Amino acid sequence: MDCRHCKTPLTLPFVDLGSAPPSNAYLTEATLRKPEMWLPLRVLVCSECWLVQTEDYAGAEEIFTDDYAYFSSYSTTWLKHAEKYVTKVVDCFQLSHDSLVVELAANDGYLLQYVAARRIPCLGVEPTASTAARAREKGIEIIEDFFGVRLAKEMVVKHGHADLIVANNVLAHVPDINDFVAGVAILLKSTGVATFEFQHLLNLITYNQFDTIYHEHFSYLSLVAVTRICERNGLSVFDVEEIPTHGGSLRVYVQCNHGPQACDNSVGTLLHRESSEGLATEAYYAGFQNRVENAKYSFLKFLFDAKQAEKKLAAYGAAAKGNTLMNYAGVRPDLIPYVVDKSPAKQGKFLPGSRIPVVCEDRIRGERPDYIVILPWNIRDEVMADLAYIRDWGGRFVTAIPELYLE
Repeated sequence: MDCRHCKTPLTLPFVDLGSAPPSNAYLTEATLRKPEMWLPLRVLVCSECWLVQTEDYAGAEEIFTDDYAYFSSYSTTWLKHAEKYVTKVVDCFQLSHDSLVVELAANDGYLLQYVAARRIPCLGVEPTASTAARAREKGIEIIEDFFGVRLAKEMVVKHGHADLIVANNVLAHVPDINDFVAGVAILLKSTGVATFEFQHLLNLITYNQFDTIYHEHFSYLSLVAVTRICERNGLSVFDVEEIPTHGGSLRVYVQCNHGPQACDNSVGTLLHRESSEGLATEAYYAGFQNRVENAKYSFLKFLFDAKQAEKKLAAYGAAAKGNTLMNYAGVRPDLIPYVVDKSPAKQGKFLPGSRIPVVCEDRIRGERPDYIVILPWNIRDEVMADLAYIRDWGGRFVTAIPELYLE
């Protein structure tokens, strides 16, 4: 396989998580009786541009299907993050009724609802029918398609250039990253700004966040890699922020080459830090596999010990990262009999691979589990606050990443 960005042959391994189904391919009662598509889950590193990437086995159309079940609006933490972002960029870049805001991967309208509330013209691009329908219910115009150069050109003809393009947690999800970024350069106004948010590779490695690796994530991104990808495709990075979402992310601000924004010192500072950590060296990626395996063994030992002690277990959050953990560790309903999730779109379904049933919160109140394993550890505080009542019967919270931890 060649690098998705620079086409250099990939020879440097990062981690091998065995095989798994696509992490958002939830099963129904009917599909339980059919075979699942399992794909190898291996990640490689480009030793030329340092883009970390999942080995190719499936295209985006096979993963982001019409019944895609991830809806952003079910996390209050994420909604607050989106609202705060909108307030900041509207003030900072003086967006008004004469502006156009475009969000790529608009999901269920979780962010554009705050733009629309300010009466700023906005438009979303979202390829999955299930989430696009939810956004339209909020009155948001959605183009139901995959974004790239082709669609960008069509949008410019129909809607004009964008003053702001928002791309939250989507840059890692695109198989042709050059086509996506080049499309942003085409759609963006010469004086406009685009922002990309993505989990920072530095944190993924430092904090052993291996469960954020799944087939929907084609790339695992650093500032050094994103800067090179942008420069090749007509964009320049002028600012970067470190933000707490998804266990530590970056928000990168970009403009068209020769745009009006001055480059902030934050860019050089973070590039230097990545270099100092050794991110652009082969040695930096050695040893991650051992850390991943040790986390798996600790988690399994906890589950086995709890089972032998006849403790009752449940999981919370039917998240993609949880599916990576469940399938890599080989966890099945005999160890964790059910997972609770807020989203009605997931309730009544089954996790891909592990086939653990997804249920509503009433099950916790009825069965009073001794332990609840929080799968989306990035919103652990939110979950613990919502389920604080389990302490009434001595219940405890458990997370497995970066290492086993009981609260």
